[in-house]
Amino acid sequence: MARVTAIINQKGGVGKTTTAHALSAGLQLRGYKTLVVDCDPQGNLSYTIRASMQGGLYEALAGGNADGLIQRAHGGDIIASSARLASADKEFNDTGREYLLDIALGPIAPQYSHIIIDCPPQLGILTINALVAATDAVITLTADMYALQGLAQLAETIGKVRQFCNKQVRIAGLLLCRHSSRSIISRDLSEVIEAKANELGTVLYSTVIREGVSVREAQAQRISLFDHARTSNPAVDYDQFINEYLIQENLLIKVNP
Repeated sequence: MARVTAIINQKGGVGKTTTAHALSAGLQLRGYKTLVVDCDPQGNLSYTIRASMQGGLYEALAGGNADGLIQRAHGGDIIASSARLASADKEFNDTGREYLLDIALGPIAPQYSHIIIDCPPQLGILTINALVAATDAVITLTADMYALQGLAQLAETIGKVRQFCNKQVRIAGLLLCRHSSRSIISRDLSEVIEAKANELGTVLYSTVIREGVSVREAQAQRISLFDHARTSNPAVDYDQFINEYLIQENLLIKVNP
């Protein structure tokens, strides 16, 4: 059974796409067969992986099957985004629309050990679909008050999905991204975030992803962070985070038999 992880936060600029790409690339380097699903209409991850955005997730949701829509792009297997996803909330309005992604992934999920879903920066139907299809969610955030503001709402949304649509989905953890240990505010808010994680019944990953120019350089070159600068601070941090992420596998099986 594939572990399906939604990388999520309704706020933009908190490292979702960078984390989805690094997690997928890092898992592949470890020998895991991984698929990325780009649920963000902006398509930043699809662009970075050099995928064609002429057909992908929109067609999978509309047709009920992702088979034939998987691309073997430069950065690995991906179901790409497209601008058509921007109209998803209006177009996908039939009963059961929350299950479209779960249905589409059903036939192909056994091919993969991990499926990573890059969610859009809002709590619309695409994010709900990601949570319904997921086994767990990683919430990325930065150590600032704006990122904390929406955390309670996001946790409530995940709770409702768990109650009504997908009983197995859980918050795997909170991941601090774009972090600066030199900032007093960042250090103080890290403690607040850890307390919030405990309150939500999850963990704050011990790894924090440090800010670094290597992330933007890798994105500009449209290659993975590990291919661009394996020894950079962000790459080292993501490598350590992936270790934590993999340690959770047995726990997930026990929690969600």
